[in-house]
Amino acid sequence: MPLTRTHILMAEAKATGAAVLAFNVITLEHAEAIAAGAEAAGVPAILQISENAVKFHGGKLAPLAAATAAVARTSSAPLALHLDHVESESLLHEAAAHDFGSVMFDASKRDYADNVKATAAAARWAHEHDLWLEAELGAVGGKAGDAHTPGVRTDPSEAAAFVAETGVDALAVAVGSTHAMTERTATLDHALITRLHETVPVPLVLHGSSGVPDEELCRAVAAGMTKINVGTALNTAYTGAVRAFLEAHPSAVDPRKYLVPAKGAMMGTVTDYLRKTMA
Repeated sequence: MPLTRTHILMAEAKATGAAVLAFNVITLEHAEAIAAGAEAAGVPAILQISENAVKFHGGKLAPLAAATAAVARTSSAPLALHLDHVESESLLHEAAAHDFGSVMFDASKRDYADNVKATAAAARWAHEHDLWLEAELGAVGGKAGDAHTPGVRTDPSEAAAFVAETGVDALAVAVGSTHAMTERTATLDHALITRLHETVPVPLVLHGSSGVPDEELCRAVAAGMTKINVGTALNTAYTGAVRAFLEAHPSAVDPRKYLVPAKGAMMGTVTDYLRKTMA
């Protein structure tokens, strides 16, 4: 089916108190697994490509974006395409030419004033090109400008002011999750999520969801979280399946032999997240 625009999925989710899950794409196998997982679960999803993934592919967005969009179009599930954690303005400006419905512009490593200025400019450009823009508020006491480090929390009043000053369509907030966790042990601040939901007029986004247990994610959605980002969990499944196959078949050389179980493991992870979080 045709690609679905991110803002449509987000509006539907926000109106019903549900959430949309967004999964990171690094390779073609990731995209195929996410699409298959969404089909199996019978719900929409977002396929997102990060600036780091683009760097992995030699700094070229077009090939990975084209492949991911092609996978999405051949799927029976409603799927949107999102460009994630973009720090480069030149990469941001490529989004309109490659089927993306949304971009997360990340100026969180800058101080507050510079973050506001850069993000407001990005939002203006995005809206002129029919793109929905997500942003991150920036460091709130975190290390190296990362708002998603242990102990860091987003202030509701500052978040509301940031949204008003920038005109963004969604805001990634720090409520207890951390990027790149391989164990699901994070505890979220649900009272803070509720306050943010009551104060901030745009959908809230949870980054670092791979480290958050199912019950915590369900409570976060109930409290007002609308977009849930999942990345590391897919890589854990992918790598685990490849490692297990090669340990059992040390002489194997055909990558298709171990990529089949890797893709299956990722698909299972996607389906599991969708079914449990959307229940």
